[in-house]
Amino acid sequence: MITAPAAGSAIGGVVLVLPTGEPVSTRRPSPLAYARILPLARSLARAGAPEGLVVHVVHYRSRGWNGTDAHLAADAEWAADEVVRRYGDVPVCLAGHGMGGRAALRAAGHPAVNSVLAMSPWLPECDRAAEPEPVRQLTGRQVLMMHGTNDALCDPDLSYRLAERAKKINRDTCRFEVHSDGHALRQHHDEVLALASDFVLGALLSRAYSRPVADALAAPPPLGLRMPLAAGFGRSLRP
Repeated sequence: MITAPAAGSAIGGVVLVLPTGEPVSTRRPSPLAYARILPLARSLARAGAPEGLVVHVVHYRSRGWNGTDAHLAADAEWAADEVVRRYGDVPVCLAGHGMGGRAALRAAGHPAVNSVLAMSPWLPECDRAAEPEPVRQLTGRQVLMMHGTNDALCDPDLSYRLAERAKKINRDTCRFEVHSDGHALRQHHDEVLALASDFVLGALLSRAYSRPVADALAAPPPLGLRMPLAAGFGRSLRP
């Protein structure tokens, strides 16, 4: 756990942060993947803790997606069950990077989940030669994807095509492009974290979305699915 609720305080929502993994493996989860997702978890905690936001980083049983077993998505669903058991009826956001982004999208059908943040999602099966990645589980959820245009590990065109399919059944879907950035989204790190916080706090705590996020959600394709993440995003939102 990154944040714990203060004694007697109401919980406004829970974020389950999902690290990346490996395509096929039964080895224990990678400490490096866990460490790389901590800045996102801590940023969300700082932004939302005063309003009762609780942040957990999910520890998978193993690091592999493992084909149709989709173990990382199954672990995300288990974690959502644990949130319900521990906190009751509170909204949950699944926020993941890389393979964790795919797990977040895949596990979005859990009844407690109201929103999904998928960063540089790993979507190798979205090509035309394979079974399409499911999107119906995204219906009724707030969904934001973000992807670096120079991502050499996970093709950004695949996340665009997935977002395009998702938008047809769920109007509350948007996608931001982080121009010139790679898979890790390090070049525009501050803007990426600011966008993540803006979306998550709006989805879980009913804050008003910033104008770019609201516009992206409202815009039809392709505008709302190729929204550029502006340099300096979030600076005007800080107190």
